[in-house]
Amino acid sequence: MSNEQNFSPELLNAIWQNQTTSVMLLDKNFTLVYANTSTSELLGLGKKRIIGQTFNSLFNYHSVDLERIAQYSLIDGVDCSQHRADVVFIDSRHAKIAITSRQVKFKNERYILLECRKTDEEIKHDKASNQMHQYQAARNLIRGLAHEIKNPLGGIRGAAQLLQYEVDQQERDECAELIIEQADRLRELVDRLLGPNQLPQKSYGNIHQTLESVVKLSTLDNCKNISLVKDYDPSIPDVFIDQGKVQQVVLNIVRNAQQALVDGGEIKIKTRINHQYRRPGKAPKKALLIQVSDNGPGIDPSVRETLFYPMITNKEGGSGLGLSIAQTLIDQHDGYIDCDSWPGHTEFNIYLPFAD
Repeated sequence: MSNEQNFSPELLNAIWQNQTTSVMLLDKNFTLVYANTSTSELLGLGKKRIIGQTFNSLFNYHSVDLERIAQYSLIDGVDCSQHRADVVFIDSRHAKIAITSRQVKFKNERYILLECRKTDEEIKHDKASNQMHQYQAARNLIRGLAHEIKNPLGGIRGAAQLLQYEVDQQERDECAELIIEQADRLRELVDRLLGPNQLPQKSYGNIHQTLESVVKLSTLDNCKNISLVKDYDPSIPDVFIDQGKVQQVVLNIVRNAQQALVDGGEIKIKTRINHQYRRPGKAPKKALLIQVSDNGPGIDPSVRETLFYPMITNKEGGSGLGLSIAQTLIDQHDGYIDCDSWPGHTEFNIYLPFAD
């Protein structure tokens, strides 16, 4: 007999009742048939007042998508989540809650197991953290811009001063050329900050041909004996993208990895089909996933949260515009790019939705 079978029903119920997460069991009519102590504390109502009540009657207002829960969990038997639902309790308290639902079958009946927890403090913490990162990113952006602008401005000022007193025509021409050169440098910086201004030229093509071009270009620039490993899914159909822009994005990420790695490191390029790709406010759809990972030291935590902001870099002499531009290029494809990193591993995931 296993240890689990030795637990008495009273002990199991005590564990259930003492969970910090609110747990409710609802029948197919969304009537509450069971609730633990945390549910009573969340609602501010005694158990006798909530058992037998419909979910809607437990609140003055809520934005929980019950139709979605009914379809996914009750009918399809699929777990369903809603990360930020607004609720107003009977006593007029307001809160944001996260809800997860799952189907439970018992004696030929289907029930909905609903887990709820308040997320107000988490949201406040996330907002404070985001504000801090945005403030730091803004400071770094200003400092980076000041550094990039200061040098050409100094050259322009110096050339203009020489131009005031120079009488030799050749010297005057050289000063004028210097001013034009430095002004062009400033214009180029502004253009790069604004991001790509050309719309993508999309066409159907094999993504692996694009990636093979990246591999060839990276191999030519490989001076550290870094291994490039390919893990392609040959079943992926042709995708409707701007091949050149996607190549630019992947090449930028691969070269960043090459610079971060030491001799003998490894970079892997993987392709897969992602069936549950989501963008905020849009229904899930099928997408191409391009993953570039390496076994390098990982990304410095100080820049991880603002990695895609302009002028953010931890590379000596880096402009900090590469990943910012990469995100813009992927956004032009209605796609998304994210990064996950820890010591010994960094991966960039590029999601490109298939055309409808």
